[in-house]
Amino acid sequence: MTSTGQDSTTNRQRRSRHNPHSPSHNSSVISKRGVKKGAVPRSSPSLAEVKKKGRMKKLSQAAEQDLIMGLQELDLNLEPKALSGTGLVFEEQLNEFHCLWDDSFPECPERLHAIKEQLTQEGLLDRCISFQARSAKKEELMLVHSLEYIDLMETTQYMNEAELRILANTYDSVYLHPNSYTCACLASGSVLRLVDAVLGAKVRNGMAVIRPPGHHAQHNLMDGYCMFNHVAVAARYAQQKHDIQRVLIVDWDVHHGQGTQFTFDQDPSVLYFSIHRYEHGQFWPHLKASNWSATGFGRGQGYNINVPWNQVGMRDADYIAAFLRILLPVALEFQPQLVLVAAGYDALQGDPKGKMAATPAGFAQLTHMLMGLAGGKLILSLEGGYNYRSLAEGVSASLHTLLGDPCPMLESPGAPCLSARTSISCTLVALKPFWEVLMQSAETLEEDCVEKDKEEGPWEPPVPQIMAWPMLCARTGLIYDRRMMNHYNLWDNHHPEMPQRISRIMCHLEGLGLTERCLTLPARPATDAELLTCHSAEYIARLRATENMKTRELHREGANFDSIYICPSTFTCAQLATGAVCRLVEAVLAGEVLNGTAVVRPPGHHAEWDAACGFCFFNSVAVAARHAQAISGHALRILIVDWDIHHGNGTQHIFEDDPSVLYMSLHRYDHGTFFPMGNEGASSQIGQAPGVGFTVNVAWNGPRMGDPDYLAAWHRLVLPIAYEFNPELVLVSAGFDAAQGDPLGGCQVSPEGYAHLTHLLMGLANGRIILILEGGYNLTSISESMAACTRTLLGDPPPLLGPLRPPLSGALASISETVHVHRRYWRSLRIRKVEDKEEEPSNSGLVTKKEPQPANPGSAKGMARPEENILEAGMGKATSASPVEESIPGQAKSEIATVELAKDKSLEVATGGAMLDQTTSEGPVGHTKLASCTDSQTPPSSPVQGTTPYIFPRNLIESLRTLELSNKTQKAPDSQTPEEKLLGEAAGGQDLDDSKLMGFGDTDEATFYAVTPLPWCPHLTAVCPIPAAGLDVTQPCQDCGSLQENWVCLSCYQVCCGRYINAHMIQHHEDLGHPLVLSFVDLSTWCYHCQAYVHHQALLDVKNLAHQNKFGEDMPRPH
Repeated sequence: MTSTGQDSTTNRQRRSRHNPHSPSHNSSVISKRGVKKGAVPRSSPSLAEVKKKGRMKKLSQAAEQDLIMGLQELDLNLEPKALSGTGLVFEEQLNEFHCLWDDSFPECPERLHAIKEQLTQEGLLDRCISFQARSAKKEELMLVHSLEYIDLMETTQYMNEAELRILANTYDSVYLHPNSYTCACLASGSVLRLVDAVLGAKVRNGMAVIRPPGHHAQHNLMDGYCMFNHVAVAARYAQQKHDIQRVLIVDWDVHHGQGTQFTFDQDPSVLYFSIHRYEHGQFWPHLKASNWSATGFGRGQGYNINVPWNQVGMRDADYIAAFLRILLPVALEFQPQLVLVAAGYDALQGDPKGKMAATPAGFAQLTHMLMGLAGGKLILSLEGGYNYRSLAEGVSASLHTLLGDPCPMLESPGAPCLSARTSISCTLVALKPFWEVLMQSAETLEEDCVEKDKEEGPWEPPVPQIMAWPMLCARTGLIYDRRMMNHYNLWDNHHPEMPQRISRIMCHLEGLGLTERCLTLPARPATDAELLTCHSAEYIARLRATENMKTRELHREGANFDSIYICPSTFTCAQLATGAVCRLVEAVLAGEVLNGTAVVRPPGHHAEWDAACGFCFFNSVAVAARHAQAISGHALRILIVDWDIHHGNGTQHIFEDDPSVLYMSLHRYDHGTFFPMGNEGASSQIGQAPGVGFTVNVAWNGPRMGDPDYLAAWHRLVLPIAYEFNPELVLVSAGFDAAQGDPLGGCQVSPEGYAHLTHLLMGLANGRIILILEGGYNLTSISESMAACTRTLLGDPPPLLGPLRPPLSGALASISETVHVHRRYWRSLRIRKVEDKEEEPSNSGLVTKKEPQPANPGSAKGMARPEENILEAGMGKATSASPVEESIPGQAKSEIATVELAKDKSLEVATGGAMLDQTTSEGPVGHTKLASCTDSQTPPSSPVQGTTPYIFPRNLIESLRTLELSNKTQKAPDSQTPEEKLLGEAAGGQDLDDSKLMGFGDTDEATFYAVTPLPWCPHLTAVCPIPAAGLDVTQPCQDCGSLQENWVCLSCYQVCCGRYINAHMIQHHEDLGHPLVLSFVDLSTWCYHCQAYVHHQALLDVKNLAHQNKFGEDMPRPH
């Protein structure tokens, strides 16, 4: 593997999927003429010397043939195969369920009504290819869910409201309706329909506008409004039916998709990325498994990525930074064949649950970035979103982008906030051992070189953006004129800057059918007024005078400049090339086309204010930028990206004191020895006041730079700065001499690589981007590369990249050097290194924080009060349980006692067992910090070796029908406070009156409470057979030898002490993830994952054995 410069003894577990053999360094790489005007000659060979050695025959015949064969394998010489069309599933039947007992429940039919109205208003329904929804089959759902669970959900069709409500109350934040099962099956099937359409090459991408959502649903557990996990089922379905090997799931819902994570966290074939509100565990679902430290298990370690937001008000810049710094680099290394998105829009500004400040335009950006992966095979599945207007606009923005419309400009993108940068840094630290592309991903921040981040003031919601989508007659403009071939070298037919460069490109574009897909624009000469914006009048006159010179005079005049030849047509061709670019700028700014390609010569980026240089006469890109500002009437913010292998010294000098033009160049520098020599292309060149910071140079100090190196620069440097700058127009000095096989560049960028660079830039400036040909001297390479870029501008997805090696250590060093120089000017570059440990906030800050009262009972998801958590644990809600004694300082330790309640008798019948015999005062409730309460790293769906067959309480269904529900369905009495009327976690939860904390006397003695155990929990599969040696309730803690308050793990039967001794059983759970433990004190059973006591038939054998060992007789059983 290519050396990365790291200590070879470092014990890393990096993946070594790809190990291409890089060609050895060729010391005779051809350079442009190596002497600048007036400079001391360098050791680099001059153009004349190189020609003497080989007469510049481009490449040897064998090398040329190898290159052609290699490029043919890229399929770029074949007819375009890019699919068109966006599939859409929108089924009215999905509105046929709602919460029967709470009309204000946020997950309601009005969500889809609002979306349909928005899509109809914008004409998007007619633009999409509609697909009929279908119901997912049981065997398809069983790819993720258990048959027993599916059967239980199926029976809900025949339950009455009271039965539905009781069953719903055994889960967290759900409601049930007789049509819930049918609609959930239809929702899952809708996503499967799109999987078939996309992978069956019927459409390019698609979106399923469905409900109920799915990403919280687990193997055998409803959760958070979700019954079946649609994206998880779709991923497994794609793997099974379509032989897809690698699936990327992106979850941008504001709530963590724990169900999806638990499904795949041991599976390296599915990469799961979630970006969600966390707030150190205070936000629903209150799982430590939602934090950045949860990276997966076993072979799946590193394939689970969480980016937790620890404050509200996160904006577009924060989400974009997470995508650029984490998701895109890892995804390109992973190389997915399909991308599924759990597309919740509750992070949008105005959503009552998310309380974030993302905009629809921001989600358009995220969608666009994902469209560059998996050959464009992308499917969005609707999840959350509870502000109807924001939801509708978010769905609309994503659908516009899927259809190929340009991303709207961000109103105020700025840079990621300090909290976001901290979260991103933590995630990078956690993932660094597993992904080669993340090496050296965060540079040490030197406080003496960077202004300290100011404390960010209170968040103020921005003014909602009015979305505008341009109506274009054509998408891509193409400008070319054969007259530009009249510039040629009178003395050397093999000079690399030859007329055939542009004719070969055009022939190739025509052969691929790309020219007819573009709007061909006529070229025109640049006017003197246009040229004078970047060149002196004396220089223009001097160049115009060459039209009438004789051959000898032309030769002498050319020798007065650096690396220049001149012929009688040179002035006319240079004037035409520059004018052609100005014409294309006019077309883009007028909305005549969205973007464009200028196939022009001679090139221009070396041309100075008063001098030709490096094959260049007029600086076409610079003149076009000034022309754009002139016709727009203001200092238009323009980004110039120069990816020519040579530094654009002329462009840099023209704009180095202008903050309205951001110039970014990636070029070979070779410590100042590569053309154009000197230190002008060094990373230390940053512009002059007031343009300091607006000149950015990435100086490669060697050859062989390829796709991984340029993409790393894009993700870590170019795009973060570009988004912070927020340009209104993007101009690319598109030299292709960094391409494979170029005789001057010595680098290895592929046509696919150029396509990806182009695609990522297209998210900027409302899609207004123009590529202007600069260098590139292998005719095959420049033709293929320009074709790849033009296809991308036309909206075709970038081609799949081959296996990528890690970025070269030299490339990373160059990128880091530029980051180090520029992070004082650009906050987006200030990603800090953090210690490799979790930073937990203080306990008091977590437990005592008061959440605002929701506006209605249905808006409480993620807003449980600490005192509610104990109640909900008793009612079967898998939420965090904050110790009551810590929420009230000085309160005596809580005691939990058994109280016989008549209303619970029916549960004994349902479970076939007794109520909790005794409940101890010191159940292993978990950590005292809310963020750590549910430190459950083993998911419910994770297989546990040696487990007993799954036992499902089938008689629960029948028993539910026998319950007396009159007391449960009554409204809360008027004497209740507003807080007591709140439903647990979310609408559909149980009223406080159903499981109220019950005090026993207003005395100084310890307070007693009644807790109803869960009649079933999804983690019973983890209970293993009792060892042959039986149980010994007198056995000491295996870690400390304590004989007090010991518990036995029901998975491995190790004995450890409880939380009020030395908490070794809690540590045992954290280390191994075993969920269920039995108390030797009172024979109660506790589930760490559910944070609740459990009493179920499957536990009676081990309880009875412990009872025999403790009391010498069988445990009493109910009659």
